[in-house]
Amino acid sequence: MAGRRDRSQQLRGSRIAIAILIGIFIGCVCAVLFPNGFFNSNSSLSATERLSKSSNKVGSSACESPERVKMLKSDFVSLSEKNAELKKQIRELTQKLQLAEQGSDSARKQVLALGTQIKAGPFGTVKSLRTNPTILPDESVNPRLAKILEEIAVDKEVIVALANANVKAMLEVQIASIKRVGITNYLVVALDDYIENFCKENDVAYYKRDSDKDVDTVGKTGGNHAVSGLKFRVLREFLQLGYCVLLSDVDIVFLQNPFSHLYRDSDVESMSDGHDNHTAYGFNDVFDEPSMGWARYAHTMRIWVFNSGFFYLRPTIPAIELLDRVADRLSKAKVWDQAVFNEELFYPSHPEYIALHASKRVMDMYEFMNSKVLFKTVRKNHELKKKVKPVIVHVNYHPDKLYRMQAVVEFYVNGKQDALDSFPDGSE
Repeated sequence: MAGRRDRSQQLRGSRIAIAILIGIFIGCVCAVLFPNGFFNSNSSLSATERLSKSSNKVGSSACESPERVKMLKSDFVSLSEKNAELKKQIRELTQKLQLAEQGSDSARKQVLALGTQIKAGPFGTVKSLRTNPTILPDESVNPRLAKILEEIAVDKEVIVALANANVKAMLEVQIASIKRVGITNYLVVALDDYIENFCKENDVAYYKRDSDKDVDTVGKTGGNHAVSGLKFRVLREFLQLGYCVLLSDVDIVFLQNPFSHLYRDSDVESMSDGHDNHTAYGFNDVFDEPSMGWARYAHTMRIWVFNSGFFYLRPTIPAIELLDRVADRLSKAKVWDQAVFNEELFYPSHPEYIALHASKRVMDMYEFMNSKVLFKTVRKNHELKKKVKPVIVHVNYHPDKLYRMQAVVEFYVNGKQDALDSFPDGSE
């Protein structure tokens, strides 16, 4: 009896549900046919009028002349284009509105996203967050690259160098130094077929990107600076896949494994173009303007730029945003990638500009040595020349790159003490 009662209740419930659905359907039909209501004097004619008008339109359209049809098609295309343009404007305005809304409350949202709010500790114990969390890897971005990196990366870290046929001689010196030191997590991004074949012949891990007109044009024919600017587009996928990247230009000689000398506590860890403690790590530069009288001295903070040819990126949101910002600006104007790289890292937020909030670290200038430090300071100082062995030497200050790279190998690897002596401090 209980089972029969349950079935009858289920049947009754089903009937009620069906009745409700039928009622909703009838209501929708009536709303379409009688938009002004049942008791409006014009409502009884509205449906008939609509049907008669549509019939007239169909009948008349069959009689339209070819010229008329052509004109209508032209109007349709024109309206479609205007509609697309309006949609684009609406989309852009919507994005600007969203950005404005995000900016007004971004600080609070970022704090909440990092975790629960905490109280400040006693004086001298409060330390801010220095290391941003890494992103969740997304292998769907580039499955082919993901497979390559899985095979060669060590502890999710890899050295990446971009090269085309124009820099082949320097690449040979760099690869020889990489093999001499015993670095295995090194990958060449081959920008043309010549470098791809070169890597195959010399058993060097490489990756050749899928065809991309914008990248290929520069990658196959560009010089050192042009190729250097491509890295900000290329490296994004490495970070999205969850890998830490140590970007290296080809005019660099490796003398030790750099991964043993990194701190890994920042979004960006870069070598400096500075040549002493002040220029590499920053200093208070006082500007003197006598006409101001009592206020003649203005204090400014200065630091030599980060070198965009050798830097370490962790796979964090700020690091990816840095790549996006630089790549976007380079695509719109002919500017030096290193200048843009540093402007995005160091410029503070100000009216109509929201700065990048990335943590940064400068590498030790004697371990990660630029060629100005080597040729102007180290080679002339007996103690430094004897005791300092850099991790890398970047021949960034001099145009005769290949010959100076070879001299670095002769001095630091083969022990030829006068190998550096014949070169001028700067360029001739």
